[in-house]
Amino acid sequence: MKLDRLIWGIILLFIGGVLLLENFGVINFYWRNVWSFWPVFLIIAGLNILFNKNNSQTGSIISIGVLVVALCFLFYKGQQVPAHGNWWGRQFKKDVDINIEHNNDDNDEDDKDNDTSYNHLRLSEPFVAADNTKKTILNISGGGISFNLDGETSELINADVKKRHGNFSLKKLLTDSATVLTFQMDDKKSKWNFGDGGNDVNFKLNKEANWDILMKLGAGEANFDFANYKVRTFRFDGGAAALDIKLGDLLPITDVIVKSGVADVKIKVPTTSGCRIKTKTGLSAKDFDGFEKLSDGVYETSNYKTSTKKIFINLDGGLSNFEVSRY
Repeated sequence: MKLDRLIWGIILLFIGGVLLLENFGVINFYWRNVWSFWPVFLIIAGLNILFNKNNSQTGSIISIGVLVVALCFLFYKGQQVPAHGNWWGRQFKKDVDINIEHNNDDNDEDDKDNDTSYNHLRLSEPFVAADNTKKTILNISGGGISFNLDGETSELINADVKKRHGNFSLKKLLTDSATVLTFQMDDKKSKWNFGDGGNDVNFKLNKEANWDILMKLGAGEANFDFANYKVRTFRFDGGAAALDIKLGDLLPITDVIVKSGVADVKIKVPTTSGCRIKTKTGLSAKDFDGFEKLSDGVYETSNYKTSTKKIFINLDGGLSNFEVSRY
């Protein structure tokens, strides 16, 4: 067997084993703890190239030994509770002024952890009643960030950013049919800087708006409770990420599209809505409590055909864990 195939096989067994142990509640594994050690895989790849070329049996044993030791170390680090909370350019036709407030008050309740390496930034957009007849599209992008939905606001959107690195911006574009908001990390070099901890973003959204939310998350965590919000579409494109969302039944149709690499995805849907799931999940684990399997990759709730409220979920993942439950 070629060395490169053996190495990839061991890595896949490691990832699958960790996900399986998590699924059965044997361990709690924090992927962000191991992300900062990604250069280890460059070393392993270098050893693989070097010894494959020389067809050295001793070199192959060294490569496998280094890999096993590295994975054991990552397995140990991944089970340690993180020290810093949760982890995880276009031209615009019309830009609207953004309210930015820096909070460096030493007496702030959020700073009682004595961690002075964090900076606070608040970004917001006002709610305009005349624009509420349009749909509101929220584009979110970044990496090494923990995103949370932290309640409602009388503004259209409010973002409270607790950051260690990177620059963040919130822009608004008005079109004939939509209000487009773009929240992003502008410093691309910082998107993969996990060594000193990540960034935390707490959103507050207006409940009157009709939301389409499109999210790209390289690595990180997103926890959104949309039960009381009118979310027409939620699209998630993530790498090594954790996603936990709760949907409501305020609209007749809701679409959820999730594409992920190595991710832990949990979705809660109301029992008052009929729900259909389509999956293309490769080696991913699936747990759809309360759903009936109709065919390969297709699942439905018993009230799907009769319900006036419907939720469509499309799941596409490589080595991920997908859970959909009803509440």
